[in-house]
Amino acid sequence: MLRDLFRVKPVEAAPRVDAGEPVEGSLQGEAQLKRTLTAKHLVLLGLGAVIGAGIFVLTGQAAANHAGPAIMLSFVIAGIACALAGLCYAEFAALLPVSGSAYSYSYATLGEFVAWFIGWCLVLEYLFASSTVAVGWSGYLVSFLTSTLGIPFPAELAGAPIAWENGGFVRTANIFNLPAVVIVAAVSGLCYVGITQSAFVNGIVVAIKVTVIAAFLGVGIFYVDPANWTPFIPENTGPGQFGMDGVFRAATVVFFAYIGFDAVSTAAGEAKNPQRDMPIGILGSLALCTVIYIAVCAVLTGMTPFTELNTAKPVATALEPYAELAWLKTAVEIGAIAGLSSVILVMLMAQPRIFYTMSRDGLLPGIFGKVHPKHHTPYVGTIIVGIAACLLAGLMPLSVLGELVSMGTLVAFATVCLGVLVLRRTRPELHRPFRVPAATIICPLGFLACMFLFSQSFLEHWKLFTAWTFVGLLIYFFYGRRNSKLNTR
Repeated sequence: MLRDLFRVKPVEAAPRVDAGEPVEGSLQGEAQLKRTLTAKHLVLLGLGAVIGAGIFVLTGQAAANHAGPAIMLSFVIAGIACALAGLCYAEFAALLPVSGSAYSYSYATLGEFVAWFIGWCLVLEYLFASSTVAVGWSGYLVSFLTSTLGIPFPAELAGAPIAWENGGFVRTANIFNLPAVVIVAAVSGLCYVGITQSAFVNGIVVAIKVTVIAAFLGVGIFYVDPANWTPFIPENTGPGQFGMDGVFRAATVVFFAYIGFDAVSTAAGEAKNPQRDMPIGILGSLALCTVIYIAVCAVLTGMTPFTELNTAKPVATALEPYAELAWLKTAVEIGAIAGLSSVILVMLMAQPRIFYTMSRDGLLPGIFGKVHPKHHTPYVGTIIVGIAACLLAGLMPLSVLGELVSMGTLVAFATVCLGVLVLRRTRPELHRPFRVPAATIICPLGFLACMFLFSQSFLEHWKLFTAWTFVGLLIYFFYGRRNSKLNTR
């Protein structure tokens, strides 16, 4: 029946953290996710996910191809859209402190069908994001091995066997991307061991890359030539190429850099005090990352003309003309390898927990909801996600992966903004430890901002996104709708 598509999961079905209740759908005596994360852990998780591909890969390409020095403005635009969505995420995360992110929030407000669609978009976001970053990690590693250490690496084993050209896939001379596969496999093993160990390692990696970025800013500022910032917004040369049109297009490209803060919300089921810690983790990591991004863009485009930054390693490229900064270039390469590793870590931690929550609701097979009796992690989902991410990282081109990630993320963010307003109207009596200020203004603005940026990518990749959505609909109507736990209530 049509009404079944919009049945909502009662907010009361979420376990009460203060009462120590088990996760929804679990059996007595069954292993549960362990609540070990503090606000500090959550902020570090956000930094670990957000600071990485945006700084070390996307800044140069977006500046060279779309915005010029105004890439700083593009990050501000993307950051504003994320901030609006982040406020909505914070309200939901404090109200519903469970794993599942936007999926769980949509299920409680907009109904099962919308929740499935958003959950499927989150699969696109995290699974493809981990693969995308792994490809970038591979590029920095090969560069470090060949240029710094002088160790040759076969080009056929460092790239995808297919590429995206003129709206279709074409064969390349490569076999597969071996380093990308190796890093995904290694990080998946770490995620299998446990959430506490993963958070500890992530904290170390975040410290390394923040130190490297601070060194780049502290030294690079003395090499900035203000003439490189003129004109700040280059004259438009075509659709999405410079001018304000290019600035908006670049904002869509660099939006990929912000997706990590959503990963913080997926860890709500493992936070010690989610009502207090989740808003701190989400908004704190977002604010810190935005400031860091703008500062790096200013120094990057000030040191080197933006036309020279269209490389897979723009920060290292900006340092190459300065022989006296060879030590810093090496440090940046090491920091990029560490930074991208932490992004992969957080993404591969988040995706199995989306599957975990959807499985507990009956929308996916129960195997995705199994928790390891010793490590207290969704180990089966971790293994499956790791294998899928290895295949994508080894075979798919970077450009396609990155664009699809942004599209799935923007749809999820827009839905969360809408969901806050719906729940405010349908369940006004619920206790909200954190409330979006001026929700009637913030929520619609967040929705419109995210959908505007989504439209910039959708025009180019609508066939791929539509195909992904169609596969998800088949799974829902042939399995999820029939096996939903709401059918038995």
